[in-house]
Amino acid sequence: MNPQTKHNSLAHLTFDNRFVAELPGDPEMGNFTRQVSGACYSRVLPTKVSKPETLVYSKEVADFLDLSEQACRSGDFAQVFAGNHLLPGMEPHATCYGGHQFGVWAGQLGDGRAINLGDVINRKGERWALQLKGAGLTPYSRMADGLAVLRSSLREFLCSEAMHHLGVPTTRALSLISTGEQVVRDMFYNGNPKVEPGAIVCRVAPTFLRFGHFQIFSARGDLETLKKLLNHTIRTYFPHLGEPSRDVYLAWFEEVCRTTATMIVHWQRVGFVHGVMNTDNMSILGLTIDYGPYGWLENYDPDWTPNTTDSAERRYRFGNQPACAFWNLAQLANAIYPLIGRAKLLEQALEVYTQEFGEQWQLMMSQKLGLSRYDSEQDDALFADLLTLMESIETDMTLFFRRLAGIELGQDDLENNSHSENLIASLADAYYVPEQLTPDYVASLIEWLKRYQRRRLQDDVSQVVRREKMNRVNPKYVLRNYIAQLAIDKAEQGDYAMIEELLELLRYPYEEQSDKEIYSAKRPDWARQRPGCSMLSCSS
Repeated sequence: MNPQTKHNSLAHLTFDNRFVAELPGDPEMGNFTRQVSGACYSRVLPTKVSKPETLVYSKEVADFLDLSEQACRSGDFAQVFAGNHLLPGMEPHATCYGGHQFGVWAGQLGDGRAINLGDVINRKGERWALQLKGAGLTPYSRMADGLAVLRSSLREFLCSEAMHHLGVPTTRALSLISTGEQVVRDMFYNGNPKVEPGAIVCRVAPTFLRFGHFQIFSARGDLETLKKLLNHTIRTYFPHLGEPSRDVYLAWFEEVCRTTATMIVHWQRVGFVHGVMNTDNMSILGLTIDYGPYGWLENYDPDWTPNTTDSAERRYRFGNQPACAFWNLAQLANAIYPLIGRAKLLEQALEVYTQEFGEQWQLMMSQKLGLSRYDSEQDDALFADLLTLMESIETDMTLFFRRLAGIELGQDDLENNSHSENLIASLADAYYVPEQLTPDYVASLIEWLKRYQRRRLQDDVSQVVRREKMNRVNPKYVLRNYIAQLAIDKAEQGDYAMIEELLELLRYPYEEQSDKEIYSAKRPDWARQRPGCSMLSCSS
């Protein structure tokens, strides 16, 4: 788009708030916490803040909203996206939803600290919902204050954009605004609250509808509102499926299963752990949503979860994410069952997830190893044995695959002891504890490399092509928790330069950036147990 066609004024944004126009709203206009029945949303105004300041914005998100750099650097931008000023056409509201939290039905949840400003229609005719996270109390805030702190907001802003550039389906982030307010948070829910600087993220997505939006009405037996919501969803976001009917409801559910499978495969590909895969945190568009106690695998450990609340049962551990997604989809199926009435049809639709995930996972693992195709006779064991090797000692997942792409596997290299030693040396900095590289482990790794070499030679692909293919799917840079924490430490002292630096770095996660090598290094020992660098709470 020509820069001259972008808006220099926020007032030129065009809003089309179909959600509030077509669906039932809460008749109570007071902003106090309560149970909301028979309504999809409650109108609510953001809480005004004292000193909003734009710390950073995403130029890519601004581009698809048709906003110029001039508009994003204006004082009005900070006022609007801190919630102090409403633009013409904005209709702020918080939505009602429920959900299963850690496998237990929690009843009404809703947008407790998120306020939707409205839907922008850009010049391409695309619909983009704008949502402020941390903008104050809503009827769904329960016992909380609806606010957010700089620590968690910075993590959400950076990770939203990092995931997009990694190729992972995700909601986006337009801006990170400091509020000038002080907010009290107990980071680990252990009786040690402290005052932290407040902040607000403007999140952007086609819609923020979640599985829980459908669950709440089904659980309450409000099938009239459930049907209205599902019909609205299909007509607005899935018009290609046709006019709503029982068959279209099933086709819609199948599509949600497919896009969810794609999202989870991408999480497993890059080593992302969401940390809180409750049904209210599952997008109907298959987007990664709600960046709270997320984390990135450092050493490959399928049992790792970044969430302190989940530390005992580890329900949402890395290796269990595919199964959790299936379980959540089953709850969505239960929610829409009253509109379909045929359990067998929903069960068959649910199998779409299983099939899609299996096929996409096989393709993804083939790509991570630079193979041209998946061969079931050889590759299942090849993949499984590699993951077992990585798990058996502390192996940095991100570094291992990048180093594997870089090693030269010649015909005779693995039969020659000196060459074998060089290959192991090429992988050495992917290991956290050198003492774990015992002779038995090294022998097992060499044996696996021999199998990998034999399998790779069947493709008849050059070393250069193999390396390029692997480096397109195996990132060099991810938002490791300790790196995010370093940026938080500086930001809390008023130094925001590292946020911009990381945003630029994470725009190109697969490329060599010679002046940024420090950010590709494995987790330092000081970060192993430090708060914010290992496990986090839902307040994070």
